[in-house]
Amino acid sequence: METTATFSTTTTNYAGFGQRFVALIIDGIIIGVIYGVILAPVMAAIGLGVASGVQNAETMTEEEAAAAAMGMVGAIVAAVGSIILIIYAIQVLYYAFMESSKFQGSLGKMAMGIKVVDMNGERITFGKAFLRSIGKIISGTIFYIGFLMAAFTEKKQGLHDMIASTLVLKK
Repeated sequence: METTATFSTTTTNYAGFGQRFVALIIDGIIIGVIYGVILAPVMAAIGLGVASGVQNAETMTEEEAAAAAMGMVGAIVAAVGSIILIIYAIQVLYYAFMESSKFQGSLGKMAMGIKVVDMNGERITFGKAFLRSIGKIISGTIFYIGFLMAAFTEKKQGLHDMIASTLVLKK
């Protein structure tokens, strides 16, 4: 039995967990390609920097080599931290822009024929889409339980939908 919501005179259906899951996989592939294009040059630069530091270590004294190694470790930690921030920024902005656009969903959601709306069935604002995107990070951080909630809640909402007061509906 499908659950329905009524907005004004229009009856719509909540998108099921399976549709949402496939949309998430499609979006994961798309975002993965974006990560690769953006992060490949960054990773190459880090690799070249490490290789250069290793080559120069052969001509250094023990103290100089230790100081250079510590500097290299610090640079790698900073680079990894920057990469993590870039990854989250890409993810949050991708979903926020797409879900608040006239398409009302990411490319994966469009492919699955579903859309994101507010509790009144209307297109969501960028702010609400941004909040929902941040909520997705939380949903994923807690062992993806926030995403799994969509399979068991009455309105098929994940934790991120509850945080942002949104619904995912079939078009």
